[in-house]
Amino acid sequence: MQIIQSNILKNFSNLTHGFTTRDGGVSQKPYNSLNLAFHVDDNSCHVESNHELLAKRLDYNREKVVHMKQIHSDIVHIVNEDDNFNLPIECDALITNRKNTPLMVMVADCSPILFYDDVQKVIAVAHAGRQGTFKNIVKKVINSMTCRFNSKTEDIYVAIGANIGKCCYEVGSEIYHEAKTLDLEYAFSIKEKSHYLDIRKILKSQLLASGIKKENLKISNECSCCKNDKYFSYRANGVTGRFCGVILLK
Repeated sequence: MQIIQSNILKNFSNLTHGFTTRDGGVSQKPYNSLNLAFHVDDNSCHVESNHELLAKRLDYNREKVVHMKQIHSDIVHIVNEDDNFNLPIECDALITNRKNTPLMVMVADCSPILFYDDVQKVIAVAHAGRQGTFKNIVKKVINSMTCRFNSKTEDIYVAIGANIGKCCYEVGSEIYHEAKTLDLEYAFSIKEKSHYLDIRKILKSQLLASGIKKENLKISNECSCCKNDKYFSYRANGVTGRFCGVILLK
């Protein structure tokens, strides 16, 4: 099982984090092999086993994991005592200052985002597909961290895992026109009348505009679609599993 760590986060001794790949689990094709999502029609027993394998690899209690029913929204949820592995809430971002409470975001081309405030000891995860990015979900996460946990933007570190790159993310002209109304057309390139969207460029701009320091931000340059042998990719494979970003305070 390969766990990819971000240089931004890996040196904090009180923090465990990582981004998974598609290898190291027990799921069968087309979910092979470390699929972590229950909603994609994989064998639920295999998904449970994959979560147990990941928990053992990162040394946390699988029952303590909080994940989400991701709905491509900008809803941010503050984790409470009622949240648990078996009852994921509908949202696209989670925040907590609770120790030994892993937060998980699952993706297959969308951006898995991890946040950490080393002063207030607060962690967060966010799921940013096109819709969440257009809604500026990262700004809402940062605002929630500052308002609810007294975080300062200059103390927040952000790591973004593999996602679909502009090389593969072709979208229709209607998406381009929607982006223009949001002043996001700078993130498009047009090749032979086709529109290609650079989600990473938007996320970087939004995070910097929200006060995240450039040196506290790391964005993976791996394209999940190009590297669909390494990552799950909905664009490349259609029926497929989900890899994850996970973070917890020790």
